[in-house]
Amino acid sequence: MTSLARGLHVIRAFAGVDRRLTIADVSRATGLTRAVVRRCLYTLRELGYAASDGRTFRLQPRILSLGYAYLATAPLPIAAQPVLTELSERIGEATTVGVLDEGTVVYVARASTQRIMSVTLGVGSRLQAYCTALGRVLLASLPSAAAAAALAREERVAHTRFTVTALPQLLAILEEVRAHDYALNDQELEIGLRAIAVPVRNVVGATVAAMNVSAQASRLSRRELIETVLPALRAAAERLGAELAP
Repeated sequence: MTSLARGLHVIRAFAGVDRRLTIADVSRATGLTRAVVRRCLYTLRELGYAASDGRTFRLQPRILSLGYAYLATAPLPIAAQPVLTELSERIGEATTVGVLDEGTVVYVARASTQRIMSVTLGVGSRLQAYCTALGRVLLASLPSAAAAAALAREERVAHTRFTVTALPQLLAILEEVRAHDYALNDQELEIGLRAIAVPVRNVVGATVAAMNVSAQASRLSRRELIETVLPALRAAAERLGAELAP
C-alpha cells in the first residue's frame, strides 16, 4: 500500500500544462527521495502510464483511464453534465461543478460556450479554493474551525490586485457566503473574469459540491450576475441535488 500511495503522489506531481519533469523535479514536488521517485517512474513507464526521453518524464494518454473510471461511474459527474449543458446554453456562459479536495477545487463536470480564461480548464483541473467562488462555497459548507484550518494550510498567493489573501478577511467572506448562500468572485483569480457559485445539496441537505457560472467582466456586471444569473444557477443546483442520494 505504501508503494501505491507513493506512485499516486508521483502522478499528481505532473499536474499542470505540458509537464515534463526530471526525477529531481518530482522529488522536490513530492518530498520523496530520488531513489523512490526513480522506481515509481520506471514502473509507470513499464506499465505505459509514462514515457521518458532519457532525462525527463511525461505522462501518457493511458493515465486518463484512471480518471475516466471515476467520471464514468460516479453519480455526481454523470448527473451534472446534462444540467450544466442546459444551463450553459440558456445563459450563454461557462458552467462548472466542483468538489473540494485537500484545499483545492477539482472540476468534475464542465460546459462552456467559449473560452473565457487564459488558462485552459477542463474536467480534472484544480484551482485553489481560497480565491475562487466554487472554493469559497465549499469551504463555507465546512464547520468554521475546519474552514479556518483549511485556509491556514493553503499558500495564499495574490493572483491579481483584487485577490484577498489575509486570513481574517477570508473568514469574514466565508461568513457572508454562509449568510447569503452564494459566493461572488470578482477578478481575484484572473483579471477580466467574474464568477458566481452556489452549493449543490443532496436530498438530505448535505453540501456535496458547488456549481458556478463564469463570465467575462466586460459582459456581466456584479449586479447582473446576482440579479439575472443567480436565480438560474440556484435552480440548476437544486435540480442536480435532487438527483443525488445521500
